[in-house]
Amino acid sequence: MKQNLFLSLALSSTLMISSYACNSGSDENKANTDSTELTSSTATNNSSTAMDNTLTDAEKNGGYKLLFDGKTLDGWRTYQNKSADSWSVKDGTLYCKGDSTNKSDLRADMITKDQFENFDLSVDWIISPQGNSGIIYLASEEFPAAYLSGPEYQVIDDKNFPQKLEDWQKTGANYAMHPAPDAAPNPVGQWNTTRIVVNKGHVEHWLNGKKIVEYEMGNDDWTKRKTEGKWKDAKGYGLTKKGHIALQDHGSEAWFKNIKIKEL
Repeated sequence: MKQNLFLSLALSSTLMISSYACNSGSDENKANTDSTELTSSTATNNSSTAMDNTLTDAEKNGGYKLLFDGKTLDGWRTYQNKSADSWSVKDGTLYCKGDSTNKSDLRADMITKDQFENFDLSVDWIISPQGNSGIIYLASEEFPAAYLSGPEYQVIDDKNFPQKLEDWQKTGANYAMHPAPDAAPNPVGQWNTTRIVVNKGHVEHWLNGKKIVEYEMGNDDWTKRKTEGKWKDAKGYGLTKKGHIALQDHGSEAWFKNIKIKEL
């Protein structure tokens, strides 16, 4: 969700995370891509376990690669190389610290150094109470912010966010374009697994093994939503064919791990 839409509110209290296990490739309605099953390890807190940030033999054989090793920021940098001190590696997670003042000069999205065109991406995440973040894909650095070019998989505390949320602002939605009314995120404090599939303009959003959004970039429905909605004046939105993966810094505490991708 965008910086100019809501007041960011971050809480830095320690979270105790409930155990959760999810297989993001287990839904009966498999994505229409040839993808190897991705597994999400059980977590007892927001730290990494021994099996986190690793690939199984099946994933390796299926062509997946890790985008985050759980130890360093290798392969990542800030959007447009902006100065920021909000990101670090913490207990095996890619961690965004909260800041109630949301100082723009010290905050920036974290993006992959590499760019991707057609892919199957999996990310485990936790959002803080009343927190707000997102996973942006196909992002260009041509514009002031990643969300002005790349679609965003919304990550937010649906139940406790301090302002009323529209359906297109809730978890799993293609932000400001396609709601995800059937999304059922785990409660704040528990891990969720996001999967994003982009294949020649066909896009799928998955949450905890269930497909929740599906759309075609550039078709009549997509164009109508863009030209009549929030992005009508964003000339570059959704036009990038190959771009960065971005983890959004919206001033809230957020944790990410098990970031895996297969290029299609």
